[in-house]
Amino acid sequence: MRGPALVAGAVALLGGLTACGDGAATNAPRPTAADRATATDGPAPTGRGTGSPTPSPPQAAAESPTAGDTAASASSSARTDGRCHSSELRARVGRVDPGAGQRNFPVVLTNVSDRTCTLYGYPGTAFVDASGRQLGPDPRRAPSAPETVTLTPGASAWSGLSFASPEISGARAATPDALLVTPPDERNSLEVHWTAGEVPVGGNESTVSVTALAPGTGP
Repeated sequence: MRGPALVAGAVALLGGLTACGDGAATNAPRPTAADRATATDGPAPTGRGTGSPTPSPPQAAAESPTAGDTAASASSSARTDGRCHSSELRARVGRVDPGAGQRNFPVVLTNVSDRTCTLYGYPGTAFVDASGRQLGPDPRRAPSAPETVTLTPGASAWSGLSFASPEISGARAATPDALLVTPPDERNSLEVHWTAGEVPVGGNESTVSVTALAPGTGP
């Protein structure tokens, strides 16, 4: 009976093929080259053109100025550039204020520039004759507490110029042609024509003194 035997053999062979088809390793599709790269190499490294920012070199932060450095720089600049220069000032001598044998004059410096500037300390002063020769010693600084005087355009600061009246003190006297006034920390002097008569230039009681600059035009 070959017919049934052949049928049985065919059924058995079909069952064996079906059992082999259930194994994943036998019929699974082969991985492509891209699949192998993904499975073995992991995520592709980030490089140029990915949009990721390039980290700054470590020294960049150290070289950037801090807020404190900026403030210090601004402060230094203000101290240097904020001073009133001789070319920005006009000098004059105010009315005499006599008292107890003394002659006292306000020496006034006015800001004639278009910017705000500052003065600090004592002005330099010297009496000179018509040829520019100094008369008498340099005036001395009277004890006082200097302060920074801020001058807006048109504002003034003053210093007191004082000496004993020569006719009372007996000091050797002369009549100057001008008073030279040098603003603090400046080299160029401002010349003011002197019209207040004799000043002491030698001998006893010939000292002339000046005070530190203060706001305003006089006492």
